[in-house]
Parts: sequence; C-alpha cells; structure tokens
Amino acid sequence: MPAPPAEASRPCVGAALAAAAEERRISLLRNHAGGPAPVSPLELFFDLVYVFAITQLSHYLLEHLTLLGALQTAVLFGAVWWAWMYTTWATNWIDPERAPNRFLLGAVMLVSLVMSTAIGEAFGDGGLRFAAAYVAIQVGRCLYVSWAMERGERGAGRNMLRAAIWFIASAPLWLAGGLAQDDSARLGLWLAALAIDYSGPLALFRVPGLGRSSVREWVISGSHMAERCGLFIIIALGEGLLISGAEYVAATGQPGLNLALVNVLVGSFAMWWLYFDVGARRAAWYIEHHRLPGLIGRQAFTYWHIPIVAGIVVLAVADEKVLAHPLEPAHGDFVTVIGIGMVLFLGGMMGFKRISSRRGKLPFSHGVGLALVAPLALWGLLGHPSALALFTASTAIFVIVAIWEWVSFHGGWLERIEALGLPFAATLRARAERRRMRGVSPEEQARG
Repeated sequence: MPAPPAEASRPCVGAALAAAAEERRISLLRNHAGGPAPVSPLELFFDLVYVFAITQLSHYLLEHLTLLGALQTAVLFGAVWWAWMYTTWATNWIDPERAPNRFLLGAVMLVSLVMSTAIGEAFGDGGLRFAAAYVAIQVGRCLYVSWAMERGERGAGRNMLRAAIWFIASAPLWLAGGLAQDDSARLGLWLAALAIDYSGPLALFRVPGLGRSSVREWVISGSHMAERCGLFIIIALGEGLLISGAEYVAATGQPGLNLALVNVLVGSFAMWWLYFDVGARRAAWYIEHHRLPGLIGRQAFTYWHIPIVAGIVVLAVADEKVLAHPLEPAHGDFVTVIGIGMVLFLGGMMGFKRISSRRGKLPFSHGVGLALVAPLALWGLLGHPSALALFTASTAIFVIVAIWEWVSFHGGWLERIEALGLPFAATLRARAERRRMRGVSPEEQARG
C-alpha cells in the first residue's frame, strides 16, 4: 500500500500542535515536570501576611510565658505553619501568573490576615474567628487545587481531594474549639485537630473509597520548595530583628542596651549562617536530584522546618526581653526561653541536615552546641547572671557552632592541623582515611 503524501500528514501534525498549544493556554498548572519553577512576586507578596503572623505569635508567647501559654502558642504556630506550608505546595503546582490562581492567592491572603489578627485573642473572644479562617484556608485551597489539577488531567486532582477530606474531618474539632468557653477544652480540641492535620501526609492521605496517595504522585519542583522555605526562614529572622529594633528604640537609655543589640544581631547572623551556608544549599541540591522529591519535601522541608522556625520565634522573645532589661538578673522564664529556643533551632537543624547528607549523619558541631545548652541553663538558674551575660553566652554558642561547621566544610580541621605541622597530624589523617574507606566499596577502592 503506498504511503500517503507528505501534504496529507501536515494537517494532523498541525492540529496536534494547535491542540497542545491550546491545552497549555488553558492550563492553570506550572507543568514543570519536577524541573525548576521560579518563585513569583505574588508569592513574595503573599509572605508579608505571615510576617505579621509570626510577629503576633512572638507577642503572644511574650505575654503568656507560662506552660499553658507555651502550649497555646505551639498550637497557634502549628496552624500558621500548616496554612503557609500547604500554600507553598499549592503554588509549586499551580501557576501564580494565571489570573484565577492569582485570585485564589489573594483570597487566601485575606483569610490569612483574618487568622493572623485573631492570634492575640485566639484563646479569648477571637477563637472562632481563628478556627473558621484556618479551616476556610485549608479546605478551600485544597479543593481549588484539586479542581485545577483535575481539569488538566483526569485523576490528577485526587491527591489534593484526599487532603481536603482530611481537613474537612478535622474541621468540626477546630470549630468546636473556637466555640468552647473553657481554655483547656479549646486547647484539647485544637490539639486533636492538629494531630489529624499533621498525620495526613504521614498516612499518605488515606481515605476510604479513594485509597491513599503515593509519594510518586508528589511531583514537585525541588528548587521551588527549597527557595520558599529559605525565604520563610528569612521572614522569621527578620521578624525578630524588627521586634528588636522597636524594643531598642523604646528602651533608649538602659545600661548595656547597645551591647544587647549587638548580641541580637550577631546571634541572628549566626543562625542565618547555620541555615544557609551548608544546610540550605545542600538540601536544595539533594531535593532537586532525588528520584522522589516529594518525599524529601515532606520530610526535610514540611516537618523538619517546624522546630527550626519555632526556635527562631521563641528566641525572638528572648531578644525582646534582654533589650527591655539587659542588666537585670536572668529570671527562670528568660532562661527557659533561651534554652528551649536553642534546643528547637539546633535540634531542627540537625534533623534537616541529616536528611540531606549522603551519609545520613547528624552534624557533630550541632550536637556539641546542644550539649552546651544544659550547662548554660544551669548557670542561668543557679548562678543568677544578668540577662545580658546569659544572652551573650548563648550567642557565643551559636557562633562556635557556625565557625566549627564552616571550618569543617571549607578546608577542614585536619588540613589546618597539618598546616601547623603538629606531631599527631599523621595519626589523625590515617584515622580519617580509615573511617572514609569503611563506607567505600572494594570496586571504588580499586579505582582509587
């Protein structure tokens, strides 16, 4: 049978190309296929609402420095982080440049602002407002993204539909908590609701009749996820500096005030260094090249960033307190805030860096920093140093950990010992080589 003339096939090819172009035109998705996806200006604008939310959380903790207040702040923080993180996952898939998606993000911004303004009264008259706003954000956004993905490919929206159902399941607890008159009842209901919400990704959003999701379905742009979370770290650190600047102006004339401000800046800079010098760059490369970027997005960024950001929020309270009264004796609540903040931040960084490490090991420098927190707290509780002295010691620990890690990854301690010509350098080098070779296969050893 003779082949059809070339002219006859051209209309089919042209029709296919036109159909593909039309599909791209009407699609609301980025369609990055796991490749790079730039952070849009609208996403940066969106984050401004959460700058305010983080400020509200710090103020709430500062005004409720009790065990109950800490638990309440933890619940509020958990809701704020979950609302922001799920929006980050959403904008990893939907294209913020498309008008319908812009309207969605604008609506989420508005409701997020309502939620943020209710933080201060969340365990008072603003409880229902906070809960209703949170539920509206989570359910509404998930349903929209499910619809946007489904219109592009049949069955693609099922994952986000399952997530929406999980949020619908926790909604009665959120709303009942908002209506509860007793603070303890409200706290208990909201803790139960958060437990459901945070269990969703771990359970792969299993829903009767719809099955469960697969991490293979979570095809995300690793570079976008890493950049968004890095920007949130900057938001949290920047919020602490904003609060510190305002407190410095209000406390003008206090003895030791200038030294306290220097410590605040140095400590924030050290935390920035610890996150961005090694952790953020290595994790960004790791998630971009991993065969299951959605799995790393869930573990390293969705969950392990929680203690990192929480630690920054808690330490912002310490910043404000030391600037208010630098030379007063360190009270128990001040010591507790510094200790918990350091444990959260350093512990979170350890988990985050372990996941993105090829060997899966915890950074030793961070472990040393954590070990130093206990004697620091004991000194604060038993020695009654000034708030400035205790705060300076905590800053020194962050600086030590940052320098230790920087030297380890930028030249190494062993190389510096060898350069000094110390007699035990050869022994240390031999031990390091033996440790290195334990993790190398015989074939790789033969290749040198």
